[in-house]
Amino acid sequence: MRYLILLFYFISLSVFAGESNKSSHDHHDHSSHDHKGDQTFVDGQKLNVDQKKLDKFLKSLDEGQVAVVSVKGMVCDFCARGISKTFKKDENVKKISIDLKNGKVVIAYQNDYKISFDDIKEKMLENGINAVKMEIINI
Repeated sequence: MRYLILLFYFISLSVFAGESNKSSHDHHDHSSHDHKGDQTFVDGQKLNVDQKKLDKFLKSLDEGQVAVVSVKGMVCDFCARGISKTFKKDENVKKISIDLKNGKVVIAYQNDYKISFDDIKEKMLENGINAVKMEIINI
């Protein structure tokens, strides 16, 4: 009888764990987010950078390099905050700006850092976002 109870207990744990993982943000399920406004899927590769926002971003930087990353799958503020939090952990990142509407992430790096698109793509994927294109601007 004890073995049946233990078996039932472990089966219940594994089923519960599987169900809770299905709704996690790692699988990019946005149904639980409180979306406000238009929820249109934005393909950042097809849109241009908002020049006013970029100029404002660059104005406060004296030197360095900036990666302008086009992304797909960034549909809400929750996504943007996750990306920002991830990149701010990197000591080489000086500043980050996210344009949710246009599907762009602008990241300012230290001048001597070698920007890696593969590293950026990996960090984006950690947040359920696909980085599709990158341009580098040297200041």
